[in-house]
Amino acid sequence: MVEALQDAGVVVTGAGGGIGAALAKRFAAAGARVVVNDLDVAKAEAVADEIGAIAVPGDASAVVGAARDALGGDIDVYCANAGVGSGGSEAAGEDVWALAWDVNVMAHVRAAQELVPGWLERGRGRFVSTVSAAGLLTMIGAAPYSVTKHGAYAFAEWLSLTYRHRGIKVHAICPQGVRTDMLAATGSAGDLVLQPTAIEPDDVADALFKGMAEDRFLILPHPEVAGFYQGRAGDPDRWLGTMNHIQQKWEAAR
Repeated sequence: MVEALQDAGVVVTGAGGGIGAALAKRFAAAGARVVVNDLDVAKAEAVADEIGAIAVPGDASAVVGAARDALGGDIDVYCANAGVGSGGSEAAGEDVWALAWDVNVMAHVRAAQELVPGWLERGRGRFVSTVSAAGLLTMIGAAPYSVTKHGAYAFAEWLSLTYRHRGIKVHAICPQGVRTDMLAATGSAGDLVLQPTAIEPDDVADALFKGMAEDRFLILPHPEVAGFYQGRAGDPDRWLGTMNHIQQKWEAAR
């Protein structure tokens, strides 16, 4: 069972819209004291005003200290939600790859570096990583996104297996398409692979809260992803062949 969230200190990065805003609203509705973080100052403030939270705009990689100050105390739940949907192939520029690594992976690492020591002293803490089904599978047309989301999932998994016996709970949220600005920016690849089964950001928040109540690490807002993940592990060549057919279909339609 999830512990009571009344008065808990919660930080949600990338919360100016989409999944992040939905998570912030759910935590606020549960009675938590919520910090809304986003690079877009106006969006962060708008969400915070709507739900009675605190806006702490800025880079998600450096928000922990400011969030603690804003909350006036400990952070109980940290939602590493900010991400970039970098498309492209292996030929994407170094700057594209560097940004994807920094936001999708290293921002999570930097947050954990600041949070974990205190959580270990207290014997409790909760780290929520918004990964994507791409972190379990892949996404056509988006090498930087796919690779770094695998990294985000691996880091969340490592945190869980290392610290779960010491009171730190970790959740990896891995949805497929979610109706957000990021999905809209995926273009024809997203239209082919993600749009047909896309869900709302509130559905992701519902899945997280259900997963927290059941104390589950892997949160799958699209339940069918479990079967895809098993198929990938059980017969990699068959799975790659299927994905290659989708790649060819995408190329033919471009």
